[in-house]
Amino acid sequence: MSKKSKKKKKGNAQTASGSATVARNRKASFDFHLGKDIVAGLVLQGTEVKSLRSGHVQLKGAFAKIIDGEVWLFNCHIAEYTHGNRYNHDPLRAKKLLLNRQEIFKIEQKMKQTNETLVVSKIFFKGNYAKALIHLAEGKKKADKRESLKKKDVTRDIARELRRFK
Repeated sequence: MSKKSKKKKKGNAQTASGSATVARNRKASFDFHLGKDIVAGLVLQGTEVKSLRSGHVQLKGAFAKIIDGEVWLFNCHIAEYTHGNRYNHDPLRAKKLLLNRQEIFKIEQKMKQTNETLVVSKIFFKGNYAKALIHLAEGKKKADKRESLKKKDVTRDIARELRRFK
């Protein structure tokens, strides 16, 4: 018997659970203190899924709101599919997030008690389903942002020095 060689997929790297990250909101951790993370499903149209799989999505400034007991994703720009026809989607339309009623209720209560918002930090595929990673987050002040930049610089300098002595 001969051993079969396994080919690695090009493009999005998949983890052991089968999830592939499509987009990250890197600015979210800089602008907010990210709290509890929640995984929610995305309701998408066909051309949105095709565009999302090709990585044409931007999460800068994306946030979620609870309206009439449903969670909606706003300011998530999914570019129009290049091979789409006249039924192509609107790039900035609000997308519904799928969560249980109990989860939505808990999030809503937490948001009423504290001054937190729902921020989207990542969109990924788990199997064939598009998922969004949202966080209950509190905004950072200018001093907090400066502090996080200083920490980042210090860790980068330490890593640079450690590489030099290896």
